[in-house]
Amino acid sequence: MSDRPAYLRIADMLREGIRDGSLPQGTRLPTMAELCSSHGVSEIVVRQAVALLRQEGLVETRRGGGTVVRVVPPARRVAMDRYRAFTRPLAVPETTFTRDQRISWEEYRLDKEFTRVRADEELGALFELPPGTELLRRRFVFHARGEPQQISVNFLPWDLVGDTPVSDPEREPWPGGTLAQLAYLGHPPTRVEESVRSRMPTPEEVETLRLTGGVPVLAITRRMLSRASVMEVCRDIVLPADRVVLDYSIDL
Repeated sequence: MSDRPAYLRIADMLREGIRDGSLPQGTRLPTMAELCSSHGVSEIVVRQAVALLRQEGLVETRRGGGTVVRVVPPARRVAMDRYRAFTRPLAVPETTFTRDQRISWEEYRLDKEFTRVRADEELGALFELPPGTELLRRRFVFHARGEPQQISVNFLPWDLVGDTPVSDPEREPWPGGTLAQLAYLGHPPTRVEESVRSRMPTPEEVETLRLTGGVPVLAITRRMLSRASVMEVCRDIVLPADRVVLDYSIDL
C-alpha cells in the first residue's frame, strides 16, 4: 500500500478524472458516502481531498447542489496587435474587450463609476506629473454575455477630459474605448506600455468576478502615450488567470 496519505490519493484520483474527461465540467462528484465507502476512509479524509481540489480551482461547492467540477469559460486571447485595430475607423461598434471575447456589441455590458481624485505618488510617477494633480478615475466592470470577466481602473488628466463627453459616464460604453476617446480629444495614442504580474485576488475581486477559491488573477498596469506625453494610466486591469491566454508574436 502506498505511504501517500489517503486524502492525497483520493484527490489524485478525482483530479485525473477531471483532466481525462471522465468527470466532465459541470459533473457532480460522487457523494461523501460513496467516496467514504469506495476508499474505506472517514468523512474527514474525503473533506480534505475535496478541499484540496477546491483550492486548486478544479471544483466548487454549490449550496444544495453538492460539489461539481468547475465549468471553465473558453480562454480569451490577447494578441500583440489588439490595439492597432482601433487606430482605424470601425465598421461596427466594438472595443478591445468585445474583440478579445468575440462577442457582439449587444452581448457587452459595462458597469461604471466615475470620480475626481488627486494623483498619489505612484500615479504621479506613472503620469510623470506632480503628486496632487487632479485626475478622472474610472472604474469599469466588463461583462460578456451577462458574466463579469474583467475589472479595470483607469485614470485620465482632468485638465484633458474635464467638461468633455469623455468625463460623462452616460456616454459609456464608447465604441473604440479609450483609444477612440483620446483620438476624439486630439491625442491619438502612439504607444501603449503594459506590465503583467500575477497575484491572488482581493475579496472584492473574488465577489465581483465570481471567482472560485484558488484561482489567481493577472493584473496589468497600462500607460497610453501620445507622442511623448502620458495620456492615460490603467493601474489595474484585473483578469481571472484561468480565463485568459496572453498571446505574443515578436518579429525578429
